[in-house]
Amino acid sequence: MAKYVLALDQGTTSSRAIIFDKKGNIVSKAQNEFEQIYPQAGWVEHDPLSILYSQFQAVSSCIISGGINTADIAGIGITNQRETTILWDRQTGKPVYNAIVWQCRRTADICEELKAQGLEEYIKDKTGLLIDAYFSGTKIKWILDNVPEARKLADEGRLLFGTVETWIIWNLTGGSVHVTDYSNASRTMLFDVDNLCWDKFLCEKLGIPMSILPEPVPSSKVYGRVSKGILGLESLEGIPICGAIGDQPAALFGQGCFEPGQAKNTYGTGCFLLMNTGETRVKSKNNLLTGVAWGIGNKVEYAIEGSAFNAGSVIKWLRDELHMIDSAKRCDELAESVPDSNGIYFVPAFTGLGAPYWDMYARGTLVGITRGVNRAHIARSVLEAITYQMTDLLEAMKSDSGIDFTELRVDGGASVSDIMLQIQADMIRCSVNRPKNVETTALGAAYLAGLAVGLWESTEEIQNNREVEKVFTPKMDEAKRNELYAGWKRAVECSKGWAK
Repeated sequence: MAKYVLALDQGTTSSRAIIFDKKGNIVSKAQNEFEQIYPQAGWVEHDPLSILYSQFQAVSSCIISGGINTADIAGIGITNQRETTILWDRQTGKPVYNAIVWQCRRTADICEELKAQGLEEYIKDKTGLLIDAYFSGTKIKWILDNVPEARKLADEGRLLFGTVETWIIWNLTGGSVHVTDYSNASRTMLFDVDNLCWDKFLCEKLGIPMSILPEPVPSSKVYGRVSKGILGLESLEGIPICGAIGDQPAALFGQGCFEPGQAKNTYGTGCFLLMNTGETRVKSKNNLLTGVAWGIGNKVEYAIEGSAFNAGSVIKWLRDELHMIDSAKRCDELAESVPDSNGIYFVPAFTGLGAPYWDMYARGTLVGITRGVNRAHIARSVLEAITYQMTDLLEAMKSDSGIDFTELRVDGGASVSDIMLQIQADMIRCSVNRPKNVETTALGAAYLAGLAVGLWESTEEIQNNREVEKVFTPKMDEAKRNELYAGWKRAVECSKGWAK
């Protein structure tokens, strides 16, 4: 009897594969990074074939290194970087252009045109989103308008659109299944989140033929099976692909946040705070986003979300561009070597500011520098900036939901930083709970896949798997906390509108 689930975790900078057992323990994992493409300032792209090959290689390595008998794999769940947009020719299977990544700001002008047409309230009401270059809709329009071959293929009925999970499922099934789960559809700025269907009016406004859009489906369902002859994955032939969900709601699910009011934050390339609102969609008054968290059977649950575009990516910036550190651990060591950041604030608005500000033209800013500032202070200011952004989001979420949080569950690569999580607890004035297994994004996809094929019977069974590794509680004097946070607010104002 099958006893494992294979999770494909396709992220912004790497593709990973993780095999979980019935207790939610990691049996084997592998990871491959792939190239980040920056054609010009504010533009970010990926090669869709590199995404695919890196993901398939990770799967192959995971199976081989773990000595896994693929007959023991009950199903495959996929989680992915959201909003990243791929258009391809259904006949050749080849992309017509590079994937435009969620971070890319090239469609800011299109967003301004939509605002000028007075579409902000309609889009917010129907999709739960704000008009921003972040989302897939304007990215699709850009490709259709700027790649001549794309519009022609669309007219011929050959063009397909997908976010990354759609692209992977289509390829794994040999081009026979073209679907997107509700959580990913919710991030396109084209999806009616109440009626769970594509919005014809918005597609017309953006000049997007509805024929290119995938079928929206629940997050836990058998969509198809691995096709014969998938290079390097021949041993997986016939295994069901039965879970798909965007990376952030996947982490919410993997953290066991099944009750309305439970929240998690993922410290990844960006930072993403989500709160489960159950079967009720909360409409934000503070520039947060709402959408489908997941669909299981006939039941759909919603989440309210705030995001910061740059978090772990800032630590990589310190390492790769400034060469100030040689590892993320070194950033922690430097930050711990000083009692504070010596009055400086770093606003990591490399690609604009996300919620609650939504300033496409903000840019990274370092303020308060004096002669006594050294690299340890800069390292600490980077970690503080990540926590300040989350504090902004949590304050807005409290206001929208009317819920005063007592706990924040955390995960993601940067959540291994004890000093950062302690600062976070000080800033949000509540406990920060880190599980033993911080691979909650992949775990969420695995759980959804396992539910679809009966490996797990219920969310109650899944909840019992969660184990806590460490809890951080507030230690800072509240007056000091308020002083620091006020300084952050001033720094944010300095970053706004810089690129306009």
